[in-house]
Amino acid sequence: MASIPGDIFFATITEINQKLKAKEFSVVELTRAFCDRLERLGPTYNALALSLRQDALRAAKDVDGDIKRERFRSPVQGIPFGAKDLLAYEKHPTTWGAKPYAGQVFDYTATALKKLGKNGGILTGKLAMVELAGGPSYRYAGASVTGPGLNPWDRTRWSGGSSSGSGIAVAAGLVTFALGSETSGSILTPAAFCGVTGLRPTYGLVSRHGAMALSWTLDKIGPLCRSAEDCGLVLHEIAGADVEDPASAGKSFYYAPAFARDLKEIKVGFATVDFDEWAEPAARPDFTKALDTIRALGVQVTEAKLPEFPYGPVIGTIVSAEGSAIFESLVKSGKVNDLADQKQIAGLKAGLEIPAKDYLKAMRIRSLIQQGFRELLADIDVLIAPSRLTPASKITQPLDRPASDRPTPKDRGLTALIPAGNLAGLPALSLPCGFADGMPMSIQLVGRPFSENTLLSIGRLFRNVPIGISAGRPYPRKRKGV
Repeated sequence: MASIPGDIFFATITEINQKLKAKEFSVVELTRAFCDRLERLGPTYNALALSLRQDALRAAKDVDGDIKRERFRSPVQGIPFGAKDLLAYEKHPTTWGAKPYAGQVFDYTATALKKLGKNGGILTGKLAMVELAGGPSYRYAGASVTGPGLNPWDRTRWSGGSSSGSGIAVAAGLVTFALGSETSGSILTPAAFCGVTGLRPTYGLVSRHGAMALSWTLDKIGPLCRSAEDCGLVLHEIAGADVEDPASAGKSFYYAPAFARDLKEIKVGFATVDFDEWAEPAARPDFTKALDTIRALGVQVTEAKLPEFPYGPVIGTIVSAEGSAIFESLVKSGKVNDLADQKQIAGLKAGLEIPAKDYLKAMRIRSLIQQGFRELLADIDVLIAPSRLTPASKITQPLDRPASDRPTPKDRGLTALIPAGNLAGLPALSLPCGFADGMPMSIQLVGRPFSENTLLSIGRLFRNVPIGISAGRPYPRKRKGV
């Protein structure tokens, strides 16, 4: 039996795939090692919802047979990964992170998981999440049946939500990559707080069939990985049309770094105030270095400003109205009171009282927001801003507290880019770029619809320090830009 080296838990998809092809170890040996690690360390971070060891080992044996016969299906073949527990997996519990659904079992598998499995990906576990993906709002990190997501860099701090387990598992080397979901920040936030790379695809690019719905018009499925390249490889597998998802864009995605646009042709917009005033003071030096690195890639850099809209109230109204409609039976049955977070319970109840005129007004404003972004991105290819302005908060701190006691800058810059980008259905890539108070910080790149290859090409060249956690202790794993 081959010994699995410790650094393999922090290796990229391509690195592991090459070792499997070279037969340095078998897929079964690799899968067993990852399952051991996931089961041993996952609970210490409240990251594991369900181990799938037996299914994973059976799948791994089949993939070993393919590799032995040199049937190479895809880069994810034989790669252990995890999935947020809102994605259905046939004949196994899918709890949606919430006590009322603890015994829920579906007789089908989510499209994204079926696609990965078909091409040899090895699903080793379902990963923890904030209950009901956080909708419509929650006050404490402990809003989950598994408890608060504990950041591998400091377990007194939050991992971010709602894809909490996905961010933790990648950062801690429990899986090679993970699937998460985003309605308004649920991929970008854990990616930023845990120091991994997260990709929010364009709305409709990845099928949501088999995924819990929080907001029909906002939900997206995407990967959290070790690198931008890994995100591209995973998106290549999970994207595509699906008649089972009414919102499917009917488009495929082909990861094609060899055909990326010349960076000299790309115009990047940013707001100085984000980096100089809004960002946490301890994070400003590394944010500045990140911006300088982007400049050094040869792109054109210019100041940018978001269209003037009330992004927070608009997305709040839409998520509350749609989320409460989706969980109407939960509310009316009284089982909503079994949720862990009182603010969320109250929010789901209140969402049922939102007048139709308010929801329709929010949707009309949203159409204006989308038009505003079409005009903004007609001249600018990519927007860049901090993914989060501050490091991960303490798990005991209420999430609705003011982010800072510093004076609020008059210019809001691009600080509303997460809700704005989600309302417009735009893709975003979060890249780790440094530290503040010993915790990871990240920048986000946002582009036009279906411009994922452009974002990924910048991400591949962006010099960063991919993050790994070994037995609960962080270490930097230096990697030069491609």
